[in-house]
Amino acid sequence: MMKCAVLDDYQQVALSMTDWSAIADRVEVKVFAAHFETEDEVAAAIGDCEIVVIMRERTPFRRTLFERLPRLKLLVTTGMRNASVDLAAAAERGIVVCGTPGGGEGTTELTWALVLGLARKLVQENEALRGGGPWQSTVGVDLIGKRLGLLGLGRIGSNVARIGQAFGMEVAAWSQNLTADKAAAAGVRLAASKEELLESSDIVSVHLVLSERTRGLIGARELGLMKPSAYLINTSRAPIVDRTALLDALRGGMIAGAGLDVYETEPLPADDPIRSLPNVLATPHIGYVTEDSYRGFFRGIVQDIEAFLNGSPINVIG
Repeated sequence: MMKCAVLDDYQQVALSMTDWSAIADRVEVKVFAAHFETEDEVAAAIGDCEIVVIMRERTPFRRTLFERLPRLKLLVTTGMRNASVDLAAAAERGIVVCGTPGGGEGTTELTWALVLGLARKLVQENEALRGGGPWQSTVGVDLIGKRLGLLGLGRIGSNVARIGQAFGMEVAAWSQNLTADKAAAAGVRLAASKEELLESSDIVSVHLVLSERTRGLIGARELGLMKPSAYLINTSRAPIVDRTALLDALRGGMIAGAGLDVYETEPLPADDPIRSLPNVLATPHIGYVTEDSYRGFFRGIVQDIEAFLNGSPINVIG
């Protein structure tokens, strides 16, 4: 029997989201719900495992961790991309890294939950209603006729654009490789530049892959170009937006607010200022945390493990 560790099962659903019986006679599965804060804790908990399953980028697997896991043969990550895994280090040690296809539309839907929550001041109004506060204390922002600016027009960005159009918004997009033809195919105007997009948009939403080109793409200068009435939404990756610059912009009223689902440190520390800023609507990286996504992820995990045990790995990354 091989031992398999499933890390960071925050909702404690790993064993109920799919049928594990196909590998039950060959694999002993142990599930960890609590997040391990240090590499020492991870190594101590899973050092006897040949197989490890990780959820997205909750626990990084760097070279130093691989070196402390001599029994590890297979690492399975949800999704087909995971920037927190050192693929070169895994390959050097003969560790197979596999992913799972799919992911659903949860991030698209959460993006609009954040937009609507900010525009209609839902948190403030709900807290006032529950706490016996004032009846109607805010004035909401209409979306119809406003401009939605998308940084990135891939699968998620295109779906966000489609919903923005349904709200009657004018949609523009920009990224380093976006062409006018691709923008037109999505019914979107190609912004003349990143700067023009930021200056003209009422809501700016980030939908880019994190890379050396996109890291810090939105900094103090870029935030300074945005309207004081504009909102910034980031459900993609935190380092695309400079954290210090964003905090300064929010505290100084340079922008109206931000909707955030991603952070450079996760879980977010208890004393992080993002938790208490009044013009931030923040969620704990739940864009992909939906029933359909989880069922697809965990079904793919079992399939990856079974294929590996049968000597023919699938969905290999790197």
